[in-house]
Amino acid sequence: MPFPIRIIDHLLCLFGYCYWGKLPLFCRKRSYRIDMEKDILERGIWYNSDLDRNAVYKDDRIAIIDNIQGLKNGQEFLSDLVKVDALLLVFCVKGKASLCINGDTYMIHPNDLLVCVPNIVFERSMISIDFEMRGVVLSPEYMKNMVLFECSSWSFRSFVEKHPVLSLNEEEAKLFRQYYDLLYEKMTRAPRKHQKELFDALLEMFHYDFYDTMERFYNENPKTFSSSEVLFRNFLDLLNTPGNNCRKVAYYADKLHVSPKYLSAVCKEVSGQTAFDLVNQYVLKNVKYMLQWSPKSIKEIAMELDFPNLSFFGKYVKRYLGVSPKQYREQLSSEKSSDTEA
Repeated sequence: MPFPIRIIDHLLCLFGYCYWGKLPLFCRKRSYRIDMEKDILERGIWYNSDLDRNAVYKDDRIAIIDNIQGLKNGQEFLSDLVKVDALLLVFCVKGKASLCINGDTYMIHPNDLLVCVPNIVFERSMISIDFEMRGVVLSPEYMKNMVLFECSSWSFRSFVEKHPVLSLNEEEAKLFRQYYDLLYEKMTRAPRKHQKELFDALLEMFHYDFYDTMERFYNENPKTFSSSEVLFRNFLDLLNTPGNNCRKVAYYADKLHVSPKYLSAVCKEVSGQTAFDLVNQYVLKNVKYMLQWSPKSIKEIAMELDFPNLSFFGKYVKRYLGVSPKQYREQLSSEKSSDTEA
């Protein structure tokens, strides 16, 4: 063996697990289209008590982790399968690790960054005794607002699935450590007046820098796109056209010269989500932004976003956000007041 290892699953313990029988020590190639009809217990890393217990910090958007040593809770072996449901970033500070992801084995060394997107699957992993890491987990909901998952970078998911381990240069590694240290310091200190605003700005800076880092790896590993992927990219380009507020899948299908059914099938194949779901995410992002930051009245916002009337807008917001537009604004105002008092 290339380095001293012990067969322990610190990483799996931290991120939760689902059991799938007994597997060999070294993972074997298999299809990872998990059959939902099988009697398999699936627990993602985000909605899991293990992450809650072991994170240095966790809120509804981010979890910060700094150590996976000693998390076995006395167990020599843990389960064999973990399905990721969030965006997971693990930076190797020291030591080595061997990870089996979607049937392929990857080695991680110092200054390597492990990037995992939702629906990838871990099997048994091995780490050296001196392994040290720093990690960030971004929630499924927060990911929807990340530029990495918008039109200009729609291939992020497929790229990372093929290249989950990125070897950072010294400058990139230093930048990741700086962001981690700053996030850690800001989130673990006593609350301040503008805590939320500072954190929002810092997270936005982090994910844009992360995006720029990813672009270097894109350029080094050019990808040939299938016809389905090209159609999907063109759909997202239309969806993100400035001034576009259309909520009908048929509108985009017509622009792309395909049927709504075919467009939705392609979106499901490429992204795991239907065209309707993607349109709704885009519309809701605009709705939430306008309700939070626009000085316009709710009626004016409804008109700007091309809703037929105020009543329809109210029902739409109620359906997808759980509260009326007015209540949503009041909640945001209440949160800001609480931050100010703190």
